[in-house]
Amino acid sequence: MRDLDPQGVLDEALAQMATTPDPRLHEIMAAAVRHLHGFAREVQLKPDEWLAGIAFLTAVGQACTPYRQEFILLSDVLGLSRLVNLMHDAEGREAAGTETSLLGPFFRDKAPEFPPGGSIAVHDTAGQEITIFGQVTDAAGRPVPGAEIDIWQTNAAGLYDLQANDASVMDLRGRFRTDAEGRYHLRTVRPIGYSIPMDGPVGRLVHQQNRHGMRPAHIHVLVAAPGFRELVTALYFADDPNIGSDTVFGVSASLVVDAAMGVPGSPRPDLPGIRYDFRLSRRAAGETGGRVGADPSQIMPAAE
Repeated sequence: MRDLDPQGVLDEALAQMATTPDPRLHEIMAAAVRHLHGFAREVQLKPDEWLAGIAFLTAVGQACTPYRQEFILLSDVLGLSRLVNLMHDAEGREAAGTETSLLGPFFRDKAPEFPPGGSIAVHDTAGQEITIFGQVTDAAGRPVPGAEIDIWQTNAAGLYDLQANDASVMDLRGRFRTDAEGRYHLRTVRPIGYSIPMDGPVGRLVHQQNRHGMRPAHIHVLVAAPGFRELVTALYFADDPNIGSDTVFGVSASLVVDAAMGVPGSPRPDLPGIRYDFRLSRRAAGETGGRVGADPSQIMPAAE
């Protein structure tokens, strides 16, 4: 036994973890402990600050429900979600593949299915109707028939169905299938930019940092097909005032779009249209994929 100075505490913690059977768990936890100790030493963390941090994380956990994932929101506003996404993207996305973006905390599994050209605005139809169409291909430009396209977005007031009225009712989200040529088209209403939830611990933190908390108007897209990497991305509207300062760092230049009349090839020339072609990367042998995010209801602890 020896008296422990700051370095000794770290050394002893790492030594006790050295017998972890799972090598990946050992690698992750050892790195996390090294960085946590380094952070505490760098800022000379005080006991009241440590306790405030514990209280904050406790409040984040208490804010989570089957319809709200406050920890994913925290990861988003800290840029961690985007970082993990970028690293995952670089690891497997082919050069010609569509760039990814954030799944976010409002995704829901098993959205309703619609026929080609259907509108996902079923209950909440306020706002300008638009059409989105294009083709899903592989990185070489070959069509991907039967690809599933999952779409979700806010309403014209900037709220997801999880936030508006009865959260058990799905609206402004849906699934579509590409045809034999990989083509798809759908209708929706144009979303607006919105604030992340500011009524919880993450929102209070963003407010304390004097950040605006806004996300530019966007439509989430998830594309999946056998043999391909699942594509999680989003389309961002160019004229949104916060296009260059997204609170969760999700925007890439290749994902910025305009809705305009007279888009060539539009199946609904009477509506403002967006043409966007999605290119999928092949799944590598043994690759299991993985999303940076989840349906909030799927990551709640099981009832005891």
